[in-house]
Amino acid sequence: MFQDLDGSHGLKEPHQPGSRSSEKASNYVVGELGFNLGADSGACAHSSTQCCFQTLPVCPSGTGNHTSTWRLECKARAFNLLCPHRAVRWGGVLVKRPTEAQCMEEAGCLEGQIGGSGRLTEVICQASETATGEVSREQPYREIFEFFIEDFKTYKPLLSSIKNAYEVMLAHQREKIRALEPLKAKLVTVNEDCNERILAMRAEERYEISMLKKEKMNLLKLIDKKNEEKISLQSEVTKLRKNLAEEYLHYLSERDARKILIADLNELRYQREDMSLAQYPGIWGEDPVKLTVALKMARQDLTRMQMELNTMKANFGDVVPRRDFEMQEKTNKDLQEQLDSLKDDYEEVRKEHEMLLQLHMSTLRERDQFYAELQEIQRTSTPRPDWSKCEDVVAGGQDRWHVLAEGKNSDQLVDVLLEEIGEGLLREKDFFPGLGYGESIPAFLQFDGIVENKKPTKKDVVNILKDAWKERIAEEQKEKFSDFFFNFLERRFGPSDAMAWAYTIFEYIKLFHSNEVMSQFYAVLMGKRKESVYIKQKETIAQLLKEMTHADSQNEGLLTMEQLSTVLRSTFPFKKDEKIQELMEAGGWHPSSSNADLVNYRLLFMEDEEGQSVPFLQKLWEQYLNEKDEYLYELKQELGLELHDKVTLPKLHEALMTIDPSLDKQTLNGYLSQAFQFPVTELPEEGEEKEEGTVIQLQTALEQLQMSDVRRMGPREQEPAT
Repeated sequence: MFQDLDGSHGLKEPHQPGSRSSEKASNYVVGELGFNLGADSGACAHSSTQCCFQTLPVCPSGTGNHTSTWRLECKARAFNLLCPHRAVRWGGVLVKRPTEAQCMEEAGCLEGQIGGSGRLTEVICQASETATGEVSREQPYREIFEFFIEDFKTYKPLLSSIKNAYEVMLAHQREKIRALEPLKAKLVTVNEDCNERILAMRAEERYEISMLKKEKMNLLKLIDKKNEEKISLQSEVTKLRKNLAEEYLHYLSERDARKILIADLNELRYQREDMSLAQYPGIWGEDPVKLTVALKMARQDLTRMQMELNTMKANFGDVVPRRDFEMQEKTNKDLQEQLDSLKDDYEEVRKEHEMLLQLHMSTLRERDQFYAELQEIQRTSTPRPDWSKCEDVVAGGQDRWHVLAEGKNSDQLVDVLLEEIGEGLLREKDFFPGLGYGESIPAFLQFDGIVENKKPTKKDVVNILKDAWKERIAEEQKEKFSDFFFNFLERRFGPSDAMAWAYTIFEYIKLFHSNEVMSQFYAVLMGKRKESVYIKQKETIAQLLKEMTHADSQNEGLLTMEQLSTVLRSTFPFKKDEKIQELMEAGGWHPSSSNADLVNYRLLFMEDEEGQSVPFLQKLWEQYLNEKDEYLYELKQELGLELHDKVTLPKLHEALMTIDPSLDKQTLNGYLSQAFQFPVTELPEEGEEKEEGTVIQLQTALEQLQMSDVRRMGPREQEPAT
């Protein structure tokens, strides 16, 4: 619906150039724009663009209908230009209604600017031509809109707000497109990978199809050959059957002729006998007539019996004796049983084959899945670190780094690198901040203020810790280990420097996890391991050295491989052969060694200046930890409980005696005391009511046993006496 500024409907005649009538100014402007208002009108480059006056039912301000709204309508864009209400809030901008004189003046101005010069048409055409080139699609509409903003001063804030809103939306859309660009690249990469896999699978399928086709052709040729052989054999069988029938008829006729001849010969012989009897009748004393009749009757009986015999042969020629029938029946029964057994076996094999086929298919699927994961990991994973770069960073250069990195995996190398970095940072510190007097702070670290960093070397710290262990082992009245440690430092360095040395040593042993002396001392000091573990391990090493020294009769410090193996087996009778083999290899044995090869056993117990032991002692400690883990796992399996379940004292007692029957009462009570955190003297005796009431969470009990010195005292099953 079209109408002019005064609200009347209908399309008016186009404005003639030079007219300034205020009543029809707007309609004339429409005509001068040259837009497609009728079937034959329109001079704009946009064939589907219309410029009209349209009455809208509602104004965005909610005040009623527009009396006249200018509307530029195109297939790509549609927006209102003017609203003649007195005050319209559009896009946050308050626009006042212009006076009638202003409307007339702007209409005339628009007519003069657009109708006289055709500038708007030129701008639209230029923008459209630019849009068809390399400029973006929005550029023509942006230029037109800017043109309207500049020329319509009254509604410039409203139009600027609309333009800014569109610009913000377009910028937001561009950001979203830019954010989706990596996803597009990833999709392209995945698409290429999938295409490559599809092409590879197709090539493989084509190869398999070609092989199957070849096999099919070979089988078809074989079938044709077999069919030809079958036809030739059938023709030969037919010919042989025909010959057999002919021979049968021939022999049948000969048989009949032979029987006839035999009958004739018998008749002639009988006649001759009759004649001879007739010539000498007195010899036999019988009546010839009677004899003739008897002979005739006998011949008839003979003929009848022969006929019966032939009939029986014909009727029962295929009949076998009962004994043969029963034997064949028994054989058939045995064969039937074998057949049934084979059928059952076949059914089991078939089911097993189906299961294996399903397993094979699932394996193939897992293989494809793992292959895809491998490709994804290879595509996304980072390369392994080049540890040789650390040679120039670590103090001591390449030689020291090779010593530190020898025999270590990446995780251990990270620890070594962190220790080297941490050691450098420790040396740079001159003071440590005090940790205060909180309950969670160990007694030997409770201090307010600044503590001096003594900056010792690793060798100095190791020597101090070894001296502390010597005093601890020689101590008669055992005090708490943390208190003993601080008292030891006071005795050694004096009360004034004891706290400084406590902080310094604590920072060192907390940092150097790879150092055996420091890590073990830190675990005992922080309550993560009982000191009995360290003491028992040292006693075991001393006992092993004593046994080797005893085996060295010449006191030369040398043992043969056979002697070394014997000492290890006698010292550790419950270790498996592979564990003994590991210790032998750590001691220098290799597959090419013979039993007569000598080994310097004293070198197996040496330590460097920083307290690091040789591989033999490291393997011995590693086996001890693994055997303890296996022992506790076997205990958990015997209990049959989850970690969060409760376990009673009698049940744990029974489980320990089941997995390790050789436990003596003292050792058993020690294990129970450690698990339930009771002194040995306070453990309830067997059969007491208090024993059933003593419970603890299984996880807590296992953690306490893990901290303690727990080891197997004998085999699980008592071997029978021989």
